[in-house]
Amino acid sequence: MKPDRRCAGNRRGAAPGKITTIAAMVIGAMALAACGSGDGSSSSAANLKQTANAKAAQVAANQTYVDPVAYSMNANDSLDASQVAEKAAVMNYTWTSGSTTVNYTTTTGHLTASDSSGNPEASMSYVAYTAPSTNGAPRPVTFVYNGGPGSSSIWLRLGSFAPTRVATPDPLFGTNWPNYPLVNNAESLIDTTDLVFIDPPGTGLSEAVSPNTNQTFWGSDPDVTVMRDFIERYLTVNSRSSSPIYLYGESYGTPRTDMLALSLETAGVHLTGITLQSAILNYFADATEAVAVENSTAGLALATDTVAGYMPGYAEVAAYYNQVSPAPASQSAYATQMAQFVTTEYSAFNSYSQSWVLSQIGDPDALGRPVFPSSKTLTSWEQPSSLTLQALKGYFNANPFSGSLISGTTIGRYDGRVSLPNSDSRLQSDGDPSDILISQPFTNALATQMPNYLGYTAPNATYVPLNDNIIGSWDFSHDGQALPDTIPDLLGALQLNPQLAVFSENGYHDLATPFFNTEKQLARLQTVSGLNPNLQVSFFQGGHMIYLDDVARPQMKSDLALFYQNAAIPGALTLKTLPAPWSDEAAASTPTANAATTGAKAP
Repeated sequence: MKPDRRCAGNRRGAAPGKITTIAAMVIGAMALAACGSGDGSSSSAANLKQTANAKAAQVAANQTYVDPVAYSMNANDSLDASQVAEKAAVMNYTWTSGSTTVNYTTTTGHLTASDSSGNPEASMSYVAYTAPSTNGAPRPVTFVYNGGPGSSSIWLRLGSFAPTRVATPDPLFGTNWPNYPLVNNAESLIDTTDLVFIDPPGTGLSEAVSPNTNQTFWGSDPDVTVMRDFIERYLTVNSRSSSPIYLYGESYGTPRTDMLALSLETAGVHLTGITLQSAILNYFADATEAVAVENSTAGLALATDTVAGYMPGYAEVAAYYNQVSPAPASQSAYATQMAQFVTTEYSAFNSYSQSWVLSQIGDPDALGRPVFPSSKTLTSWEQPSSLTLQALKGYFNANPFSGSLISGTTIGRYDGRVSLPNSDSRLQSDGDPSDILISQPFTNALATQMPNYLGYTAPNATYVPLNDNIIGSWDFSHDGQALPDTIPDLLGALQLNPQLAVFSENGYHDLATPFFNTEKQLARLQTVSGLNPNLQVSFFQGGHMIYLDDVARPQMKSDLALFYQNAAIPGALTLKTLPAPWSDEAAASTPTANAATTGAKAP
């Protein structure tokens, strides 16, 4: 089993266990077209002079920072308290999109997360993008993080809604791989909310403070504790407690968000909303994850739910490769067709589900000879699913579907539309083409962005985008179970704060955390009498990192703008319109008192 690198759990098709790093950050010479660009639409001399004066004022206010600390991301390392400093680089820029102009500030450095007694836990690296209020009311502040576990926040920070982004040609590689440019991000959320991107301990440049070590925080519950304590520190230092507060998590960042929302609400920090992007909310409901993490066949209990949950996403990918006939009228219509198909055939899938799960993780004969549908059965499924026989055989066989859908080709897990021929040498070190697409380009971009645009250097340290040592050491246990099921945490947060808005974003072509799995998990909230949450669920073309898609990203920006206005999102599902949960899964119920209050500070 190879470890996953950026997102949820221990999974197939990822790079071998190595710590992916960028060399110690050195000052380069990349100019960002987006940074410092004023309103170039006016040709009047007065406006040009005003723009020049504004730029001069921004430059005068800039404060670069050379951080002397030699941070370590090793499991047993930690900083002495004497080394801890809450210092940061502060830079000022102007963002433009159409007729909208926002003057904003970047703050890059460290803040210290401390426990309820004031003892320092970890020195946390972060990048904040903030702008002044235009109406006298406090601007929203959104805390953003990736998953892994073991990932820093650079994937969301450089790819999604910050004022600048890496311009990838997703789902293609393009001619300039691995050197994609940094560009102005027309879909930035800086006009809507301030953004604070957080690196958990052992990632980025975040290190535990002695007597803790980095590994102290490598588990579901301690991770939530230190993330909560960082957020409370940021709110205090920056006098933001009166701001609308949001959380935005991707992949493992979504179970973290459910747990963190409950922890913050319990501690008296009330949230306005949370965004769950590319979610895995219950590890037990994805048997490929459960078996990998538990390292036993005990995780096969919900194998049938897993087969049915993955298939609609796989079918959307098959349609991209013209393996659906007739071609779907739309992605949403085909998702509905496939949801009906897998629901109808759910009982039939039960006979093959355990073999299917074990095949996806590379161990098809763990329970003896694997069992798969006959050719006659597969043929009978062609018409109701619209999948070609080739696509059906690619899904139901003793090999992972990533290599079975298209002969001689490996498709991506993070984004099934990204593919490489099996002969491509890059697959020798990383089995996921969609990971190859962005990993090196993002680290290359970061190496120049931090010293130039963010004004921050750490000559004695190495920034760690992905710490693969974390995933093998992570303690997934939560609420008395070996793996996190965080629907109870989400329910607990909603019961403490009924006004909490929840937005779920899903990529049709995501084969890491398939959209139908997420629908079925959120639907478990339907079992709670009287619950009527402000929950909206939307779908976009694209993979796990939906925002990389140039069609999806503007749609996401539009939906998120409505979400921050507490408005209805066109086409979004609600709790009432989600498909019913699987009958073999537990009803939603609040977590135990210990799980809800672990490490909680007094309000």
